[in-house]
Amino acid sequence: MTSLSQAACLFLTAALILIFRRAKQHSLESEEAIRLPPGPKPIPILGNVHQLPQEYQQRTFGEWGRTYGDVVYAHLFRTPAIVLNSLRAARDLMDKRSCNYSGRPRLTLLVELMGWDSVITHMPYDSRWRKHRKWIQEALQCKDALLSYRPLHRRETYIFLSSILDKPDMLLSHIRRYAAAQVLDFAYNHKVTSLDDKLVQLAERATTETVLAGSPGSMLVDFFPILRHLPDWLPGAGFKKRAMGVREHVRRMLDTPYEMVKSSIVAGTAATSFTASRIEEASRAGLLTEEEEVDIKGAAGVLYAAGTDTTTAVLSTFFLAMVLHQDAYKKAQQEIDSVIGQDRLPDFNDRASLPYLDSLVKEVLRWNCPVPLSIPHTAAVDDEYRDYHIPAGVMVIPNLWAMTQDTTLYCDPEHFRPERFLQDIPGREVPIDPKEICFGFGRRKCPGLQFADASIWFLVANAVATLDIVKAHDASGREITPAASFISGFVSHPKPYECHIRARSEKTAALISEMLMVYTT
Repeated sequence: MTSLSQAACLFLTAALILIFRRAKQHSLESEEAIRLPPGPKPIPILGNVHQLPQEYQQRTFGEWGRTYGDVVYAHLFRTPAIVLNSLRAARDLMDKRSCNYSGRPRLTLLVELMGWDSVITHMPYDSRWRKHRKWIQEALQCKDALLSYRPLHRRETYIFLSSILDKPDMLLSHIRRYAAAQVLDFAYNHKVTSLDDKLVQLAERATTETVLAGSPGSMLVDFFPILRHLPDWLPGAGFKKRAMGVREHVRRMLDTPYEMVKSSIVAGTAATSFTASRIEEASRAGLLTEEEEVDIKGAAGVLYAAGTDTTTAVLSTFFLAMVLHQDAYKKAQQEIDSVIGQDRLPDFNDRASLPYLDSLVKEVLRWNCPVPLSIPHTAAVDDEYRDYHIPAGVMVIPNLWAMTQDTTLYCDPEHFRPERFLQDIPGREVPIDPKEICFGFGRRKCPGLQFADASIWFLVANAVATLDIVKAHDASGREITPAASFISGFVSHPKPYECHIRARSEKTAALISEMLMVYTT
């Protein structure tokens, strides 16, 4: 390190320490005068960050909840934060007072450096956010629109079933293709035949690089935005170079499919899609400005970025759960056999007649909440809750994992028990549907909930009807029992596992081939 670099580092360190000390002193003086929710004791500069592990932070937040209550106050460096560990608190604040709790904290790394500024999940709560929300709601929540997607769900499910019988050792790849194919068809009318597809590769590169570049060290810039102005040559500023690399991948992910659709409109060959509809509507109104194009790209791109990874996590969790809980899988097969028989495959109109299967899907969501910690919200103005003061600007973190593991909501939450959701005893109170938790709260609730729910239910129903999912065997013929363990991260995927998948019978295999031909020719 040169003497100039050393001097710059020393100066920056000294300046930051002075700023932190003054900010800490002011914060402590302010907090003494008001009643904040309880929480772990912070230390200067770090706050409570030193008490958080780099992995599975939702578990530590949950432990804080058991110690201090379901509403916990903490400091992440100099940023005040409130962790919500209960469904009641989340509903009270983010549902009932959604006007105050729909903001986002400043996401310097993702938005300002990596370029994820045009996607609704990261936007502040403003007119631009409302425009994107309106677009997505019209496309994904209208009853007629949802019905129009059913042929898409059917086609991709039958392709999945045929693929898994052809190559049963590639389960995760088939799941990822299934999730990607539906979103890319809906967003751009782009048909995906394999994971080698160009648009899939672009999207996966952008999302993967985002995760890799968002290490805890890099994310310091979210708590100290001044760090984004560090010279690239300064030691410790490597995160900026990595972020700029991600920015290029994000740009290509958003631009490439948009230009593809725009070109097809000019050529007169465009089919119906979310992007085509938005372009044509803006063009007719004379509003297809550069700014509007950025918004359309972002609205379409977030559908892939937000929907594909979570759907993959839920479906891979389903297969893992069925390997480990054969009794639940057999019950679901018996229900389908008794209600539908073996001469056809399940369809959407059968859902109300399959309560155990519906309960099984709910339990998969609850057993491994796909997004353990929701993207933080912020409070727009000061608020009071349970005699506690909630300061304006505080970061609000919903601990979705803690809610799905709450013993006051779910008896024996560590156990996989679909029966908990059955109304089999008159007068018995059925637990909260995990969809009321796992898809978020208030005005930030996932607008694609119904699309995702239909996609997941239909594949699960047809997998149960047509496949046997059992434990794999090692070279000595012994059964391999996978661990019920999950990767730490924003999305909770099962750790790699093995299983054996085969058709239940020659008849079910023939049914799959028959339906595949109907929906792909």
